[in-house]
Amino acid sequence: MRLLIWLLLIYIGYRVIVAMVRGKKPEEVNHGNAIDAAVTHRDPVCGMYVSEEDAVIGKLDGQRHYFCSMSCLEKYREQLDHSQNP
Repeated sequence: MRLLIWLLLIYIGYRVIVAMVRGKKPEEVNHGNAIDAAVTHRDPVCGMYVSEEDAVIGKLDGQRHYFCSMSCLEKYREQLDHSQNP
């Protein structure tokens, strides 16, 4: 009976060691949130952070600006017009 218990303990120890050495399977690896990995930019009007994929891009004064929506882009253009033509 003792031999059976020892064999069972050795087998369990073996399985634990193998599991620790192998680590997580590739599908279990946490790569973080996809949104976190995306490059984000701050909307100059409302301050919201938006990814390049989802952003409305406006090229103003030779520079690219990233906006969360068309309404923020239009507000920014209006602010530029008012500041340039008081």
